[in-house]
Amino acid sequence: MKAAMPSLIMFMFTILLFAVPGRAQQVYRDVPFVQELHEALPVAEKGAANDVNTICVDSRGDVWVGTQVGVYRLRAGGQQWRRMTPEFAIGPVFDIYRDSQDVIWVGAWDGLYRASPEGLLKIDAIDAPIAAIGEESGILAFGPDGMWKNSGRTWQHAPLSTSRAVRAAVTDAAGGFWLVTGMGLYRAQGENWRLFQLQDELLSPSLEEAACADNGDLWVGGLGGVSVLRHNLLVKTLTSNDGLPSTEVKCIERAPDGSMWVGTKLGIARFYNGEVSVRHSRRWLLDDDVRDICFDVQGAAWIATAKGVSVIHRKMMTLAQKDAHFYQVCLARHRREPGIVERCFLSVPGDTSTWKPRDDDNDGQYTSMYLAMESFRYAATKSDQAKADAKKAFDALKFLQTVTETDGFVARTVIPATWRRMNDANRTFTPAEIATIRVDNPREKIVEQRWRPSHDGTWLWKGDTSSDEITGHMFGYLFYHDLVADTKEKKVVAAHICKIVDYIIDGGYVMRDIDGEHTKWAVWAPEFLNDNPDWRQERGINSVEILSYLKLAWHVSGDDKYQRAYEKLLYEHHYAENVRRAKTTNPAWRTHIDDELLALAYPALLLYEKNPALRALYLESFEQWYAEAGKDCSPYFNFTYAAFSSQEDPRFDCSIEFLTDTPLDLVIWQVDNSRREDVTLVRAPEFEQWQTARWLPVDENSFFRWDDNPRVANRGAGGHLESDGVFWMLPYWMGRYYGFIE
Repeated sequence: MKAAMPSLIMFMFTILLFAVPGRAQQVYRDVPFVQELHEALPVAEKGAANDVNTICVDSRGDVWVGTQVGVYRLRAGGQQWRRMTPEFAIGPVFDIYRDSQDVIWVGAWDGLYRASPEGLLKIDAIDAPIAAIGEESGILAFGPDGMWKNSGRTWQHAPLSTSRAVRAAVTDAAGGFWLVTGMGLYRAQGENWRLFQLQDELLSPSLEEAACADNGDLWVGGLGGVSVLRHNLLVKTLTSNDGLPSTEVKCIERAPDGSMWVGTKLGIARFYNGEVSVRHSRRWLLDDDVRDICFDVQGAAWIATAKGVSVIHRKMMTLAQKDAHFYQVCLARHRREPGIVERCFLSVPGDTSTWKPRDDDNDGQYTSMYLAMESFRYAATKSDQAKADAKKAFDALKFLQTVTETDGFVARTVIPATWRRMNDANRTFTPAEIATIRVDNPREKIVEQRWRPSHDGTWLWKGDTSSDEITGHMFGYLFYHDLVADTKEKKVVAAHICKIVDYIIDGGYVMRDIDGEHTKWAVWAPEFLNDNPDWRQERGINSVEILSYLKLAWHVSGDDKYQRAYEKLLYEHHYAENVRRAKTTNPAWRTHIDDELLALAYPALLLYEKNPALRALYLESFEQWYAEAGKDCSPYFNFTYAAFSSQEDPRFDCSIEFLTDTPLDLVIWQVDNSRREDVTLVRAPEFEQWQTARWLPVDENSFFRWDDNPRVANRGAGGHLESDGVFWMLPYWMGRYYGFIE
C-alpha cells in the first residue's frame, strides 16, 4: 500500500467495529481526504514556448516560466500566458529565481534579467549565459564564463574555480551554500570550495539539482538517482530500486507538507516517510520529461515539462462528494437513449466538450452493472432519483430483448438507425478469410450480419450476444428485483427473467441467434462444456453462470421447473464438480473477464441456495475465485467477497485506498508503465500481455473495468475515451448498502 502524501488515507479514516448478523465488520467513516487533480496549462498552442526549462511562483501567485524562447508569466488565477522577454532577446532561459525580497531574476542565454513593473530589465554588466542563480549576502549568478555577485548597485565578476557546468545554486537549512554542477557538488567554505565527487560521497557526479528536506538533509539528484547528504556525509541513495521511475533525475523540490518531489525523465516520484508514489502519463503531466517543480501557497505543484506546464492541485473531499462528481459525469455524457450506459468518444484527446456517444459489444452487461449500482444506491438512500434511474436502466435492458421480436433472444446493444459508424459493422468474408479464421479457431462463428433494423426502422440492434451479456443482465435484474421493484414491477422483472431463461432452456442451454444456431460465446450445454475439448476453458465459469440463471429464475417465479433443471445439471451432468474450481488459473487460459463474470454470477447462488451441501460447494468455489481475484486490490471484488461470504473484507484498507486514490479525471489516457525503471515486467498472471510484477495503485495506472487485467503494463485509449465511472460507483454503493462505508 502506498501513501506518498502525508494527509492521505490512513490517518484520515477511523476503522470502527459494529455488530451485524454473523460477523464483525470494518467500516470506513467518510471524512474528507486529499483529492488531487491535474490542470494542463500549455504556454502556447504549439511550438518551442511549451519547451519549459524552469518555473517559479512569486508571492502574488503569478507564475513565471523560462522556455526555449524566453520568459512567460501567468497572472494568479489566469489562463493566458504573456511573453515577458523583449523581441530582441528571444532565446533559451535556464533559471528563474525568487529572492528573499520577492524579486524575480531570470538567467538567460544572453545574460541576467530582473523583473520590474516595467517588465524584464537586463543587467548591463552581464553579457554572458547565466545557468543558475542563488543568494548569499546578495544575488549570485553563475554561467560557463564565471560568477557575478551583486554588491549594492554594482556587479563583480570572478572566474570559477569549480566546474563551469553549473546547474543549480542552493542554500541549505544551516545557511551553507552549494553549487550543483555536471562534474560534482561543491560546498562554499569561505573563499574556497569543497568538492564532493567520489562514489563514497555521491551516487554520481553528473548532477542537475538539489533541495533540502525538512530534517536538513540535502537531496542531490542527477544521472543515476538521488544522493542524500547529512552533515556532509552520504547517508542514503535513491534509485529505481527505491521507486524512481527513471534514474535520470532533472529536479528536486520539497513540498509544503514535507514530501520530497523528484522530477525525472519519466515522471515524478514523491517520497514521504519512506513511501513513494509516482505521477506520470498525460493524466498527470503534459509530458513525462519533468524539468522543474515549484509550489504555491495553496500547496499546488507547478511543474515545468517538455510540452508545457502542469499543475497538480489538492482539494479536500469525501467519497460521497466524489460519487456525486462521477454521477454527474455519467449522466452528462454516458447515458444514451434508450438508457444505455457506456463510455464516450472524445474527438480531441481529453477534451470532453468534443464527446460523442459510442457503442460497445458489452453495452448490455455494463448497463446492467449500472442498474445494480443504482439499485444499491436506492436501497441505501431511498432516493427517488436512484429509483427513477434504475427503472430507466431496466427498461433499456428489457428493450434489448423486445427489439429483437423473438421469444427470448437478447441483443448486445442498440443504436439509432441514423448512425453511420458503429463497432463491428456488417461485412462479408471471402472463402479464404473464412478458412483462415476457422483454421485459427474452429469454434469461431462467422457472422456477416451483426446489425439488423428494428421493425419500426428506428433502431439497429446487434446480435451474436455473448454469455457475458446474459450474466451481466441477470446480475442487474437480481438487485433491481430485490431492492427496488415494487410488487407490480417485480412481476414484470420476473416474467422478463423467465422469458430469457426459458429461451436458453428451449434452445438446449445455448442462446440461439436469428440464424437458429448458438452465438459464439453463449453456450452452457453439457455436450459442449463436458464433452467438447475446445470448450474446456469455459467449463467451470459457464457452469456457474447457467446455475445462477436457473436459481434466479426459481427465486423470482417460484416455478419448480427451474429447480428441476438446476438439479439435473448439477447431478446428472456433473456441474457440481465443474463449479468446484470454476476459476481458471492456467496462465494460457486465464482472463480477468472470467473474474468479473464470476463476481456477477455468484450472488444468486450464495443468496438463494439453502441446501447446506450445495452452499458449502459454492462457498468453496467462491473462495477459490477470491484467492486470485483478491490480489487485484478491487473494492468490487473485495466487497463482493465480504458481502456474500459472511466474512469481513481481508483487504479493506486496499479497497478504501482504491476509492480515495481514483483520480477525478475519467479520461482514459495512455499510461505506459513498461518504460519505468522501478517496474519489472512479467508474463503473469496471464501469458497474453506484458504485466507489471507488482500491483500499481490506480492513480499510476490507466482506467480499467473489472474485466481488465490491472497489471497490464501499457494500456489506454490515448485520451479518446472517457469512462462512465460505474467501475467506481458500483463498489462505492455496494459498500454503502452492505455497511462497509458509513
